[in-house]
Amino acid sequence: MTVDQRVSDWLESGVAALSGFVPPGRGATQAREWAAEIERRSTAWGHPVRVDGAQLLAERAAFTGARANGGISVGGACRLMLCADGWGVAVSLSRRSDFMAVDALIEETPREHWESVRQWAATRTGEEIIERARLLGMAIGYLGEGAPPLRLPEDCAPGTRPPSLVIDFSALWAGPLCASLLGLAGARVVKVETADRRDGARAGNQLFYELLHRGGDCLTVDPSSDADRARLSALVRSADVVIEASRPRALASWGLSAEEAAADGVAWLSITGYGRANGDRVGFGDDVAVAAGLAAHRGGRYEFVGDAIADPLTGLAGAVAVMRALDAGGGQLIDLSMCSVAHSTLDGTSATELPPGEPPWPPRTRLPDGP
Repeated sequence: MTVDQRVSDWLESGVAALSGFVPPGRGATQAREWAAEIERRSTAWGHPVRVDGAQLLAERAAFTGARANGGISVGGACRLMLCADGWGVAVSLSRRSDFMAVDALIEETPREHWESVRQWAATRTGEEIIERARLLGMAIGYLGEGAPPLRLPEDCAPGTRPPSLVIDFSALWAGPLCASLLGLAGARVVKVETADRRDGARAGNQLFYELLHRGGDCLTVDPSSDADRARLSALVRSADVVIEASRPRALASWGLSAEEAAADGVAWLSITGYGRANGDRVGFGDDVAVAAGLAAHRGGRYEFVGDAIADPLTGLAGAVAVMRALDAGGGQLIDLSMCSVAHSTLDGTSATELPPGEPPWPPRTRLPDGP
């Protein structure tokens, strides 16, 4: 049986094996197109980066062995729930602070966190839930709320000079994947953390974390120290690329300005859940994908697509955006919304059953010997 390219790319990505269905949209195909552009530009820089973009979408699951569980995310930290105006909301409780905030969210002491949130959400509209989550800094997405169009820097001819220094303030998956791809393309990558707020991915699968950060350096700083603030400022001034994935005010409080850095020639990639204009709203890969509409409707309910799929899609899109900015001369502030990235992959197709005779590939890793 012959399947079209969109379906074939999903089957080969590993995402279909995670979910048990062909996801909606053309995310796996788009991931391969972005990977092809990364290869083309990095080849012109003299450091070819050859990755299968579709494979990257399920790569973390190749290490963890986790699989989809309907309305519970692959990682287990996000759940889909009904709200008063129907399906639905995706609620992430992935940090200790999220569980501590549940009593403020539902305005009572929870008996059991997930069940208490489920009961509370059923009595509130999606809009009410999102507004309260925003105030509390919690990551909750309202199914299909949509997103503004994705706007990457304009396409241009490949340049010939790779970036020499990338400063990576990001954490988890999207930003580090982008930094990793730039590192493979010839850049020196320096990851910046604070001692009291390390990358939460360190607590996850160690092999996957090391894959995303191999070959890079790590710098631990104290933003309350005048000496460290001066050191950070000097680092940013010497960088070709800065990657951040925090609320915009976070680095501003350290005395760093994205706008000033971009004006000085730095390609500054700002990754947020919903755009810098909504920078006070928190979002992670699973709940943001649901907000974008990248979810599957099966058997009268909605299910997650893949594993935090907005993260690897954004990592690939971010690398393309930075490469285009550098090839155009640098000096751009790139406002990259994970929700817009995920929404851009939708094409009107719906989730479908796996085609007979076309078994999906399992999640794979780039490591030659596997996890």
